[in-house]
Amino acid sequence: MKSNPKSPSRLSTKSMRHLAENAVGNHTIIHLTGHPVSLSPSSLKRWEQIMDMSGAAASYCDFTEADGTPHPLIAYQTGSVRDDFDFGHAMMVNTQFLHETVSEMTEDFVYAGWYDLRLRLSRKGPILHIPESLYSVSDIKEEDGEKAHFAYVDPRNRDLQIEMERAATAHLTALGALVTPIMREKTDVRAGVFPVEASVIIPVRNRKRTVADAVMSALSQEAPFRFNVIVVDNRSTDGTSEILADIAASDTRLKIISTDSIVDHEPGIGGCWNIAVNSPDCGRFAIQLDSDDLYSSPDTLRTIVEKFYDENCGMVIGSYTLTDIHGNTLPPGLIDHAEWTDENGTNNALRINGLGAPRAFFTPVAREIGFPDVCYGEDYAMGLAVSRRFKVGRIYDSLYLCRRWEDNTDHAPGRERINRNNLYKDFIRTLELNERIKK
Repeated sequence: MKSNPKSPSRLSTKSMRHLAENAVGNHTIIHLTGHPVSLSPSSLKRWEQIMDMSGAAASYCDFTEADGTPHPLIAYQTGSVRDDFDFGHAMMVNTQFLHETVSEMTEDFVYAGWYDLRLRLSRKGPILHIPESLYSVSDIKEEDGEKAHFAYVDPRNRDLQIEMERAATAHLTALGALVTPIMREKTDVRAGVFPVEASVIIPVRNRKRTVADAVMSALSQEAPFRFNVIVVDNRSTDGTSEILADIAASDTRLKIISTDSIVDHEPGIGGCWNIAVNSPDCGRFAIQLDSDDLYSSPDTLRTIVEKFYDENCGMVIGSYTLTDIHGNTLPPGLIDHAEWTDENGTNNALRINGLGAPRAFFTPVAREIGFPDVCYGEDYAMGLAVSRRFKVGRIYDSLYLCRRWEDNTDHAPGRERINRNNLYKDFIRTLELNERIKK
C-alpha cells in the first residue's frame, strides 16, 4: 500500500493513524515527502523480498535523482535518534508492526507523528538501510543548507521542536536511557591548583588570514583574573606559525604548542584539544575559540568563568552570532539553543546536531573524559559525555562571532562528507545511549 497522508500535516499522528487504518497486506510504503517517487514492479518486489528476509520493522533505500545522479543514504544505528535523519522519500514498514505501534501512540502530535512512530518502530525491530537504489525521484529542489542546518534553533519552529523533544524524551524513557538532574555527579570547580584561572584553546592549521584576529580577540579580554591563550599549531605550512611567533614575542600570555614536537602524526581537532588541556600551562577552565572566529566582547571570558562558579558546572556553553568574515550578521543571526533546559537539555542534546559555542570545560573534567581524536564531532562527543555526568551551565547572550567564509571546514560540504559526518555523530550517539542505559 502507498500512502501520502496530508491534513493537518503529512507527518502528524492523525495521518499515521489514518495510514494504519487503511494499511493491508504484509508491507506498507510511507511517502515521506512531497516529491514524486517512481518505483518499478521489480523494485517493489525486491524491496518486499528484503523485508521478508531481514525481519526488519521498517526499511529505506538509496535512490536516484531525475538526472540519474545516485543519492546514497547511511545506515540507521541505535543512536540515530535525531529528528532530521535522512530516510530519503519513502519507507517500507511491516504492516503488523505498523498496526501495533500506532495503537500504542498516546500523544496527538501535529508535527512529530512520524518521528514518534519511527522511534517506536525501532524498539520493535531493526530499521534497515538497503544499499540499493530502488526508486527515483523528480522535482527535487536544492535546499538552502545553512537555513536547514539551523532550522532547529529558529524561534519560528519552536512549536515543532517542543513536540520533537517530547517524542524523543518518551523514547529515551522507554529505552531506560533518560538522564535526570538528580543523577549528576558533584564537582568542585574551586578544587586544585592551576597556573592561571582560564586558558583560551585555539587549535589551528593554515589559517594565516584569520588566526591573528582570533588570538588578539582572546588576548584583549578584560578579566579580574590571570589567563593565557594556548594555540596548538597543527603543522601549519602557510605562514601561520610565523604570525603566531611574532605575537608571542610581544605577549608572553600566548603559549604555542607545535604538534610535530608532541606526536608523530597529524592529530585531529580533538587530539589538539587533548594536547592543550593536558599541557602544564592549561588553566582551571579551558575555553574554546576557533582559529577563524572572534569573541563578541572583551567580557566573554569573565562571563563564562562567573557561570562556572555560580553553578559549579562541569561545562559551560554560550551562544553565538553567525556573521560573514567582516563581522556582518548573517541569517538566522543569534544561535542561542534556547531548546536547552536544565531539566532536559542533556536528553534533548541527543536529538539535535550541536550544543552551541563557545564551549568551556572545567579542566579536570576534560582531562578525565578526553576528546576523540577526530576533526568533526569531537566537541559534540565531549558535550554529550560531560552532560551525562555533570551540570552544564548555559549562557543565552551572544558571546562569540562564528564567521562564515569560503575556507570554513564546513563550507558547502558535498553529499559524501555530509553522510560521513552524520554517520559519525550517530555512532557517538549510539555509544552515549549505551552509557546512559548502563547509568
